[in-house]
Amino acid sequence: MKSSSSLCVVLLALSFTLGEFAPRAQDKPAPPVTRFDLPSTDDGLPGEGPIRRFDWFRSLWKDRRARWASRAEQDQGAVVVLGDSITQGWGEDFSAWFPGVKIANRGISGDTSRGVLIRLKEDVLALHPRAVVLLIGTNDLEEQANPETVAANVQLILTEMMRHDPKMPIILCQVFPSSAAKLRPADKIKKLNQLLAAAMKGFEQIMLLETWPLFADATGDALPAEFPDLLHLNQAGYAKWAAAMRLYFATLGLLETEPYTFTPEPGFVSLLNGNDLTGWGFRPTSDADKESARKLQARDPGALGWPIVTTPIRFDGQRSSPDGRFVEKNGRLIVGTVAEGRRIQQISTLQDFSKDFVLRLEFRAAPNSDSGIFLRGRQLQCRDYPLAGPYKNLKNYRPGGWNEIEVTVKDGVAHCLCNGEVLEAALKLPPTGPIGFEGDRGQMEYRRIRIQEIP
Repeated sequence: MKSSSSLCVVLLALSFTLGEFAPRAQDKPAPPVTRFDLPSTDDGLPGEGPIRRFDWFRSLWKDRRARWASRAEQDQGAVVVLGDSITQGWGEDFSAWFPGVKIANRGISGDTSRGVLIRLKEDVLALHPRAVVLLIGTNDLEEQANPETVAANVQLILTEMMRHDPKMPIILCQVFPSSAAKLRPADKIKKLNQLLAAAMKGFEQIMLLETWPLFADATGDALPAEFPDLLHLNQAGYAKWAAAMRLYFATLGLLETEPYTFTPEPGFVSLLNGNDLTGWGFRPTSDADKESARKLQARDPGALGWPIVTTPIRFDGQRSSPDGRFVEKNGRLIVGTVAEGRRIQQISTLQDFSKDFVLRLEFRAAPNSDSGIFLRGRQLQCRDYPLAGPYKNLKNYRPGGWNEIEVTVKDGVAHCLCNGEVLEAALKLPPTGPIGFEGDRGQMEYRRIRIQEIP
């Protein structure tokens, strides 16, 4: 018994000793962490709100980011499109959409605003982008994040990008419509888009692309013809988005970089010389406009800017107005976006026109943009008509493309056409005054501006 007892003690001691080295499930070495792995916890991460950690998302996050790192040198100086599955859905070849533009796709399906914030430095800023197109936030809403949290993350993203390069243009796209069935109800998306517009105020290099009205139906949900699953775009949807982006790309000098030459018809004189804004300027604000500005700003002081001009300002020999709102570029008069969202300004010819005349021009409008053509001081609304009105039922209007305006003035009355359709049959005008263009909301472009005075 004594020897047997001693043997048991020895065996028990040996088992404890060997146990220190025996593999146990909880002691298995953890797999190595690479810099492309999704962080396992939220501890120490910037921003607030959801970060997805599904197995499929972890794998996709790691694979795409590792692939991007391998081509970082090749993608230097590209235009970066940044976002989630809607951005990833562009694919990698943008040559058919934006010929000649170098673009790097940094979209990850399922990503959230906080996910973009985490990977921003390595995936985007390290490329020193020529510009960034940002669309993010819809997955945050599905994960029950409130719009305020998403907007705060987007503001952090914008701040980091502008800190990296204060002159880098950013095109901020509104969150697209979806459906309550997809846990993305219209009221939350509209609220988020309002907050995004507020978040960009003060950033002069950020342009807001109003994609929500571009794709929403009458109830605020996604159009099934372009969103078959009420979340992701089909080919027709990408074509519409591309058309809207091309206008901004042209403004940034990424497209339409060649000088544009135009010879007016016999008897017509061009009002834009194709080189600068000679012959144009700011006229003193009228008493009527001062009163309108006072009333608007009294109702909502933060809603609208309306600069008051006290003395005439000429733009002869200049390519842009002093504040950069009106720019001549390759034969186009660009009425640009503004950091505060809306700012009512008017550029006018230095010359007055008292004779009867025919005015012809072309314009193209960013989604939901609002501008105006002034005829001796009387405004003809010129907008993205299908979305912004007032002429919403035009059959010949070309969204995102060039549209023709012809105004015939006789005996103080203007007959106004757009692509041959009547806008105003008899618009009464003052006896004399300049030709002008208004900036209000969004971006507008005008070209081929020419006039024929009739004795």
